[in-house]
Amino acid sequence: MYERPEFWKTRLDEVKTVMDTVRKGTVKVAAKSAGGRDVYLVEYGEKQNFGGTANYSSAMGAGSIKYYADKKGKKPVIYIIGAEHGDELEGTVAILNMIRMIETGKDFKGETIPYLRDCIENCRLLLIPIANPDGRARMEIDTLNRVPYEVFRHYAQGRWKDRSLCSWPMCKQVHPIKDHVSFLGAYFNDDGVNIVHDNFFGKMASETQAIFDIAIDEAPDFTLHLHGASCKNEIDCADYSPRVVKEIVQQLKHNVTAEADKHGLPTLLNKFREDDSNPPRTFNIMSALHHACGTVSMLYECNQGVLKPEGEEELEEWEAMLTCDEILWQLYILFEQTIRYAHELRDKGVM
Repeated sequence: MYERPEFWKTRLDEVKTVMDTVRKGTVKVAAKSAGGRDVYLVEYGEKQNFGGTANYSSAMGAGSIKYYADKKGKKPVIYIIGAEHGDELEGTVAILNMIRMIETGKDFKGETIPYLRDCIENCRLLLIPIANPDGRARMEIDTLNRVPYEVFRHYAQGRWKDRSLCSWPMCKQVHPIKDHVSFLGAYFNDDGVNIVHDNFFGKMASETQAIFDIAIDEAPDFTLHLHGASCKNEIDCADYSPRVVKEIVQQLKHNVTAEADKHGLPTLLNKFREDDSNPPRTFNIMSALHHACGTVSMLYECNQGVLKPEGEEELEEWEAMLTCDEILWQLYILFEQTIRYAHELRDKGVM
């Protein structure tokens, strides 16, 4: 129905095919989803022993992260998570293309970025192509690029019992949502759980638990949560994180923007929150993950190229509707700049 280019791999069977090609790294099934589907983890680079003697909270209570993970002289660990919402597939495309590039020298377009191709020589790379395979299985289309706004909302958040669109953010007013809808959107796993807003202090969904288990075990320097946002690009840090983490993310925003500018690509930056006196709006998976392992946990809202809804001409973010090729390149820039900055911070002794 909606055409996609050949390199735009998002289907679950395509993910499995790419997993079967991995030779330079290791593929694991990190979890079984609520619907019994595989959540894959691809590991590149040797796992490092950080010599921890305490969990992150206790280590920080003792005054230093080194009691949890002493990273001096170690390679950066980069953790990239795609499709926590099963309709937000742009990150999946970029992860699968980067795996292809690492394994064969070229991505599915036949192109290469030497720094990304060779990055596993100087970092530990952890990749989850699709964290919510249940949601992806519910999608009947393979891309949201140039898809009408109502179709985008239908597949993303689903429809209430009266068949009206659940939309955003009202889809979060009940959780789990499964028993309240006539069509369960791809935001949710088969139990109706939104992984981004799971119960982090209680029993979590298996997909969410796996994301945390990996992070706690690996102590990543950066964790990228790859999402999609109709037709805008945003980079943001976890709301409930220390000022130093917010400053790191702010600098990375500028690094990504500077590189994107060279290629004529937009990155819309959020304003740095100078006033920390008022509590942020939400405590979600980004904040929770930082407090589990100290990672710089950040959100990337990727431009999906969704068609502008009628009557919303004033929405400026639709002025920069990217193509599939541009979306992939934007994500490559994000990956490269994150790894480069992680090395810079490690060299300065910040991480």
